Amino acid sequence: MAFQILLNVFIALTWMFLSVSFKPTTFIVGYLLGLLMLFILRKSFKSRFYMDRVWAVIKLAVLFLKELILSNFSVLKLIVKPEMPIRPAIFALETVLTEDWEITLLSSLITLTPGTVVIDVSDDNKTLYIHSIEFSNIDEAVNSIRDTFEKAILEVSRS
Repeated sequence: MAFQILLNVFIALTWMFLSVSFKPTTFIVGYLLGLLMLFILRKSFKSRFYMDRVWAVIKLAVLFLKELILSNFSVLKLIVKPEMPIRPAIFALETVLTEDWEITLLSSLITLTPGTVVIDVSDDNKTLYIHSIEFSNIDEAVNSIRDTFEKAILEVSRS
């Protein structure tokens, strides 16, 4: 991936020199031309096209913002009620993530989402122990995390 980015910058700089124009707009045009060239030649690289990973990171950020807003409203609905009907619980989430940075990212995303906190990670890094302020169904909570955050992190790191 780093090679592709450097190659794209090199193509943009070469475009600037060939155009004999050193304006930022010329660099941007060269960068976009390089991006097009790399996209056409993407099958010749060993790693995947780097813009695929950039797009996956953008999708992960948008997913997190969506979950953050929805969780804020859910917690707000809970605490505004006079009787405050919360049912806190701790549950275990078996994860397929293997890299330390993937597990750290998943833990951070879960913890930053209001209403949930990762309280521990098992020694083998396979299980996250999560505290939830409102807990109704263990399978629903686990599947929700797997289908959102874990799936998006896998898309960034592996595909």
